[in-house]
Amino acid sequence: MGRLTALVLGAAAGGGFPQWNCRCPVCALAWDGDPRVQPRTQASIAVSVDGQRWLLCNASPDLRAQILANAALQPKAPLRHSPIAAVLLTGAEIDQCSGLLTLRERQTFLLYATVATHSAVLDNPMFSVLHQDDVLRRVVSPGESFAPLGDMAVEIFTVPGKMPLYLEGKNPQIEESAVNIGVEIESGGKRLIFIPGAAALTPSIRERLSRADAVLFDGTLFTDDEMIMTGTGTKTGMRMGHMPIDGENGSLAALSPLAARRIFIHINNTNPVLIEGSPERRRVEDAGFEIAYDGMEIEL
Repeated sequence: MGRLTALVLGAAAGGGFPQWNCRCPVCALAWDGDPRVQPRTQASIAVSVDGQRWLLCNASPDLRAQILANAALQPKAPLRHSPIAAVLLTGAEIDQCSGLLTLRERQTFLLYATVATHSAVLDNPMFSVLHQDDVLRRVVSPGESFAPLGDMAVEIFTVPGKMPLYLEGKNPQIEESAVNIGVEIESGGKRLIFIPGAAALTPSIRERLSRADAVLFDGTLFTDDEMIMTGTGTKTGMRMGHMPIDGENGSLAALSPLAARRIFIHINNTNPVLIEGSPERRRVEDAGFEIAYDGMEIEL
C-alpha cells in the first residue's frame, strides 16, 4: 500500500481567483500580473493511495482545467479511460457539483453524496446527462464508513452550514445537517480531513480534528465583514456559512492547538491571505498554518 496522498486541484472559493468580474484590491493585483498573488481555481481535492485511482472531493466548475493541470488525472489507457474512480460531494452548491457535467462522456465512476445532496442534484434535469449505467450513485450517511476505492476508509460528518444558495430561501438557517459535510479519509493509520465550508466548530468536530494528521479547512474570509468592507457584497461570512479566519471565534484561534498540518482552502478572492507577504498572510504563516494553492501535494 502506498501513502495517502491528496492533490489540491483548486484552492479558491466560488468564482475562483481572480474572479472573472472583480477588481477588488486582491483581484486587481492578479489582473495586473503582480507576482505576489497566484491565480487559483475553485476548491476541490483528489485523494489516492496507489496513485492510479483517485477520489475527487467535490467537482468544481473548473474540473476540466484541473484535469489538464494534473497529469495524475489524465487518461492513461488507449481510447477511453480515467483515473477518476469516484467523486464525493460535500454539498450541492454550484461550485461543488457542477463539474460533474464535465464527466458526462459515458465514463464509469461512483458518485457518493448524502440523500439531501443527491436529491438536489437529481432534481435538476441537466444532470440527467450523467447516465445511470455509468455514474453509479451511492448514498452515504454521516457516521458511516465506506471504502470508495477499497484502499482507504472514508467517513463523512455533519458541519454547521446552510443550504445551497439556490435553495436557501429568504431566511436561511445556519445549522448542522447533512446538506453540508466534512470528510475524514484514513489509510495506513494516517488521517486527512477536508472541511471546505464551516460556520462553526462543534465539540465533536474539534475532537475529530485532534486525531488528524492533516486538515484542509475553510479559509473563505479573513474577517467576517470582509465582503461588506471591500464593497463586494452585503453578507457577512457567517451569513454565508463560513467562519472567518481572524477574531476571537475565528478558525485561526480555534485550530491553533492542533498538532496536525493545518491548511486553509476555499479562499475567497477578497481574502488578503492570497497576497504573499501581506500582514494577514504573515499572521497565518507565523501561527504555523499554510495557504493552499492549485497543484499543492500533501503526502502522509
